[in-house]
Amino acid sequence: MAFKEYGEHDAVGLADLVRKKEVTPKELLDEAIARTAKVDPQINAVVVQHYDHAERQIARGLPDGPFTGVPFLLKDLDLLEGTRTTSGASVLKEFVADHSGTLAQRFVNAGVSIFGKSSSPEFGLMPTTESRLFGPTRNPWNLEHSSGGSSGGAAAAVAARILPFAHASDGGGSIRIPASASGVFGLKPSRARNPLGPDRGEGWGGFACGHVVSISVRDSAVMMDAIHGPEPSSPYVAPPPERPFSQEVGRDPGKLRISFTDKSPYGDAIDPEIAAAVRETASLLAGLGHHVEERAPKLPADPAATITSIVGANTALTVRLLEQRFGREMTDKDLEILTLAHSNNAKKATATDYVAAQLAAFQISRALAAFFEGCDVFLSPTLCAPPLRIGELNTMSNDLSHIAPILRRYMPGTSMFNMSGQPAMSVPLAWNKAGLPLGMMFSARFGDEATLFRLAGQLEQERPWRNRLPPVCA
Repeated sequence: MAFKEYGEHDAVGLADLVRKKEVTPKELLDEAIARTAKVDPQINAVVVQHYDHAERQIARGLPDGPFTGVPFLLKDLDLLEGTRTTSGASVLKEFVADHSGTLAQRFVNAGVSIFGKSSSPEFGLMPTTESRLFGPTRNPWNLEHSSGGSSGGAAAAVAARILPFAHASDGGGSIRIPASASGVFGLKPSRARNPLGPDRGEGWGGFACGHVVSISVRDSAVMMDAIHGPEPSSPYVAPPPERPFSQEVGRDPGKLRISFTDKSPYGDAIDPEIAAAVRETASLLAGLGHHVEERAPKLPADPAATITSIVGANTALTVRLLEQRFGREMTDKDLEILTLAHSNNAKKATATDYVAAQLAAFQISRALAAFFEGCDVFLSPTLCAPPLRIGELNTMSNDLSHIAPILRRYMPGTSMFNMSGQPAMSVPLAWNKAGLPLGMMFSARFGDEATLFRLAGQLEQERPWRNRLPPVCA
């Protein structure tokens, strides 16, 4: 190993060592590469390796930012000029980006050295990361289980301590789901907090956003300070923060009004160990001086049906653009059966159906806004079942009828906050008897990441998780 103390620091700590000239960016990169070689054959998280790109970044001189010299992975859905980006799809396995996305460029400006891409399911469509192109990404806590999705590679790499943080994105839970399944911290920001251009004004009808998963809360906050804010193509802007997000971590959250539920939004029973963990977390919050009551929002529309319509239409556009690029119809040799099914189902819908789904998302948003008039934070389980087993969701099956019931049981509560655009985070506060992580989800009003960062900092102090390591660990 190039730098033996690497694992003792979060990204802020590593950047501080670089500033003090106690370690060089090349030494940190060498350590990240060595750690990848050690554990990635088991977990399959770093699916595109461009170490030479990172070495050239360092040789040219990294920008002076809060994370100068810290190794970093970009999710294999976002473009970084001159590097391969596959989106987990066979048809794009050799695609090399000719420009960078705005968010990727802001990561570069923050000073990180991007040495590879983390795995994603094809086009980020599943809450597990098992693309046909690269195979399954496995959970460092138990290799028979999924690390979550769609940012499964990012969460697995961070959990296994290849690096302290990594890019992640969330259109229906894809930061929070893998953070929960892999036992790391993941905060989905408010809509329009972080940029999505230059190729998109918004993702999945405004549901999608990008940020990071991390070991520490402060890494998430400091990175948000570095990357947030509008760009010239932004269709709308998130409310500006009162102060830097980094100053919220460690700040007294005060006595918050926290509502909680240990039930699925559909009223279905959830895993008993997860329900118990939610109640134990509620007791912990009450012990910290917060006002805690059992109370849950009533939704006027079905989140699953709503997101299926929106995502399906966006997937159909992706398929159309691929067909235009390659000059032929996409088949199951090019794309997974699930992707093609999403596209085909969307083609059968009408423009009116799409507008109806947008209206349903608005109605869900309005119900949540009314609910948060009575509380500052809502606590619920990130996932309502333990991390899925590898192979439980099969996107290449000719019969896809197994997928919807599993999604309803597994992740019924994440997508509503993509529809409302509210910030929400998964905090690694519990593990089940089998040793698998169980994240607790906290959501706040639109634009109020500050409250979540303050609460997360308090919980991190009260129930530290950084030194709890999985069996597969670098």
